[in-house]
Formats: sequence, C-alpha cells, structure tokens
Amino acid sequence: MNKASFFSHTAGRIINAPRETRARFAIGDVVRHRNHDFRGVIFDIDPVFANSEEWYESIPLNVRPRRDQPYYHLLAENEESSYVAYVSQQNLMGDSEGGPVDHPSLSQIFDDFEDGRYHLRRGLTH
Repeated sequence: MNKASFFSHTAGRIINAPRETRARFAIGDVVRHRNHDFRGVIFDIDPVFANSEEWYESIPLNVRPRRDQPYYHLLAENEESSYVAYVSQQNLMGDSEGGPVDHPSLSQIFDDFEDGRYHLRRGLTH
C-alpha cells in the first residue's frame, strides 16, 4: 500500500510511484536549472520520472538524473526562446528574485506574478 500508480500520456505507460514524495518546489514557483542557462515557472509536478524512455536515454549517462525523485514541467525561457522543459528536482534551484518569466503560455495557466511566484488562474485550481 506504499505505492500509487498513474498513467503518463507522455511516457505512454502506467507509472508506479511512492504514495508520498517530498517536492521541494510548488506549482507557480520560479526556478533556474543548475547546469544550463534557463529558468521557468513550474506548471505541473510528477512524483517520479514519467517521461519516455527515449527522452531518459538521450541524457548522457554521466549526468543522467535519478528516476526516483520529483520531476517538474516548466514554462521555460532562455536568451533565445521560450519552450516547455521537463527537469529533475536535483537540477533545479529557486529563482524568485529573478523576476517574472516571459513565456507566451503563462497567461493561459497563471494570473499575476506576486511575491516572487505565480498564482494559478481561478478555474484551474482544485
């Protein structure tokens, strides 16, 4: 009973995860990647790795993150573009002092940037 399961459309399979995990960040938090020059806003959290095997295998073995940690979906930006990123908890750090993120999809999910984080639009909360 210490496990839970959910279907991941991205992975195309059922993912087994612990019933409890400790996510360091929350939806609406602004974060920065530890090793790559991009930042973003968290819009979803997987309790463990829930992407495709091809995606996971494409990461070089010497820097490949563990599967058994939270993974975050980000509306991300760098100097050149905006995109969606999928990042392990070990590779993220807070960046609330960096100011708002400039991503074209932000207004579809979030309201204002306030006190260093974004707040979900009213119709999207549980």
